[in-house]
Amino acid sequence: MHARNPQPEDRRPQDSHARNPYARDSHAQDWRLTTAEILYRLPDHPAVLQSFIWQNFDLAPEYPALRRFLAFWRRELEGPLYSVRVATGGPLNRGGWRQADHLLTLH
Repeated sequence: MHARNPQPEDRRPQDSHARNPYARDSHAQDWRLTTAEILYRLPDHPAVLQSFIWQNFDLAPEYPALRRFLAFWRRELEGPLYSVRVATGGPLNRGGWRQADHLLTLH
């Protein structure tokens, strides 16, 4: 029998559920597909607004990934933010399938 060496605090693996939207144990999670429409001013033409769409899986209602992205934007990019609109889907589930009601073929 081998004694297991304890890992230092900073080297312990993080809880996989904290970052993985596909983790099996979903009782404490609220992962959702999150879409943000970001309007920002062009640095050379401040009267002109440009749109940027950001999409990622994120935890509602705190949205830590979106907050990190917006902090990065403010810190690293020149175009000042004008507004951010957020839309989310339903919580992710363990999967499943549903039958398509229609089939559409183009060209």
